[in-house]
Amino acid sequence: MDFGPILETQRLRLRVPQAGDFERFAEVLGSEEAARYIGGHQPRAAAWRRFLQMPGAWVVQGFGMFSVIEKDCGRWLGQAGPWKPDGWPGNEIGWTFHPDAWGKGYATEAAAAAIDWAFANLGWGDVIHCIDPANAASQALARRLGSRNLGPVKLPAPYEDAPSDAWGQSRAEWADNRKRFA
Repeated sequence: MDFGPILETQRLRLRVPQAGDFERFAEVLGSEEAARYIGGHQPRAAAWRRFLQMPGAWVVQGFGMFSVIEKDCGRWLGQAGPWKPDGWPGNEIGWTFHPDAWGKGYATEAAAAAIDWAFANLGWGDVIHCIDPANAASQALARRLGSRNLGPVKLPAPYEDAPSDAWGQSRAEWADNRKRFA
C-alpha cells in the first residue's frame, strides 16, 4: 500500500518508507563506514526505532525523507528528502545511501527530485544539507546540486557535539541550478 506522494525519475522511484525497506536500512546503520556521518553504527533494534522516524514524520509533518527505490528491480537504495525535526537549523534535504549504491549518481538524481518536490509542495524559500566537515562525498553531492557551504551549525540533542556545516541554496538559486539536471 502506498501512502503519500510518489516521485519518478529516469531510474528511481521515491516514496514514503515501507516496512519492507527496513532490511537494507538496517544494513546501512549496521555498517560502521556507512553510518559514521549519520549518528554512527546502531544495532538492529535501535535501527528499527530510527527507521520509524521517517514514516512518522510523514504522518505528523506531512513530509519526511523518501525511500529511494531502483525502478528496474525494486531494490531499496537509500533515503533522500525533506527533514526538519524540532530544533533543526533549517529546512533540510538530506540523504543516506546503502554502500552498494554509492558512486552511481543515485543520490544526485534522488536529491534533485526531492528538492523539486519540497520547493513545489512545502513553501520553503531555501534548503540546507547538514554535512560533517569530514564527509567529502556529501560535500561533493551538495556542490553538484549547486549548494554552497554556509558555515557551521549546531544540531539539537543528541547530535549537539557532532560537527556540522550547513550547505544550501535559495529557491531562486535552485531554479537556476536545476537546469543542469534537465
